[in-house]
This record gives sequence, C-alpha cells and structure tokens, in this order.
Amino acid sequence: MTVFHFFNCAILTFGPHAVYYSATPLSEYDTLGTSVKAAFVYLGTALVKLVCLATFLNVSENDSFDLYQELLKALIGFIDVAGLYFALTQLTYRNISQNHKFQAVGLGWAFADSVLHRLAPLWVGARGLEFTWDYILQGLESNANLVLSISLAALGSLMWLRKNKPKTLIPIIYVCALIVATMPSITSYLRRGMDWHFPKVVGFELFTSMVMAFTSWQLFSACQRPSA
Repeated sequence: MTVFHFFNCAILTFGPHAVYYSATPLSEYDTLGTSVKAAFVYLGTALVKLVCLATFLNVSENDSFDLYQELLKALIGFIDVAGLYFALTQLTYRNISQNHKFQAVGLGWAFADSVLHRLAPLWVGARGLEFTWDYILQGLESNANLVLSISLAALGSLMWLRKNKPKTLIPIIYVCALIVATMPSITSYLRRGMDWHFPKVVGFELFTSMVMAFTSWQLFSACQRPSA
C-alpha cells in the first residue's frame, strides 16, 4: 500500500511534465535538448539562490511572517528571472520557433524545480506507513508550478525576444511577469502572515496558475497578430 501511494504521488508530481511534452508539438520538433539545457540552468540558478539565502537571511526560531526577510527573499527570488533570461536568450538551440522555445524552456525549468524540491520528500515521506494528503497536495502544487513556469517563460519571451509587440500591452506583460515571479513570496505570506492551511494555499496556486496561463496565452496571441 505504501509503495502504491508513493507511485501515485510520483505520477501526480512528475507525470504531467511527460504528458505535456508528448501531447504537444514539442515532441514532434525534438525539443528535449532545449528542456534539458533549461533544467541545468535552473540548477545553477538554484545554487546561486541557495548561497544568497544562506548569506543574507537570518535563521528564524519561529515560523512567523517577517516582512523584511520576505522582501529580501523576494528580491533574491528574482535570480530566477535572470536565469530564465539566460535560458531564453543566451543559450544556443537548434532551429525552433519562439513558440516552441518558451514552452520547452518552461517545461525543463518546472521539471528541475519539482525534482529538486519534491523528489526527496516524496521518497522519504510517501512510503511511510501512515497515509497523508500532504504529498498529493505537493503533486498538485507541482502541477501549478508547471503552468506558472511556462507562463513566466511565455511572458519572458514576449519581453526579451518579441520586438514588434503592441505598446499598449507592454505594461500588462510586465505586471503579469512580476506577479508570477513573486508567487513564492505571495504564498509564503498566505501561509505565515494569514495562517492559511496548505490545502487552501494549493487551491490558490492552482487558481492563479490557470488565470496566469489564460492571460499569458491571450497576450502571446495578441502579440502574434499582424499590426494594422
């Protein structure tokens, strides 16, 4: 039963990444190498973030919300944006379209995040004798993170690669990218500042990911239309 629960949680956590790759044109255009490169960029970015967090953040004895610490953590979190910029603009890829590039980069980014932050807790905890919903919720959180990562990659693609975008949409693109980039700080505030329980936070993340996905899709479509 414990092994069955582990595999269920693992499929829920990592399965959607494989489904997304195989069910979209990404598999037809063989963009796996692009996703792997993006995953390695994420790992390097995570290492830099870890060093910065260990250097500048104080270890708190309680789990209360500290505004200064959270603002500093949010600032350090923008290293992710720098890493995504590098993955989208500086790495060399085979001849793929901008549409496929941001999806492949976002997919690799999200998969590396799930492996780094969820594989070890899943392996240790989901095989325990006592059933818990926490790892199922972590799987759902991983799905939300997948959508948010691809949305942020789409918005980054519009900001850094799309030159002829409508000027009226530029502020909206930047605001949406700011919201997605600061989602870890927003959820941290909901947990610690407003005492939201984990299921409620995961529900908020799923809802926000759907809204951001729809918004980024509309913005990407609007920027692809020929200007009048």
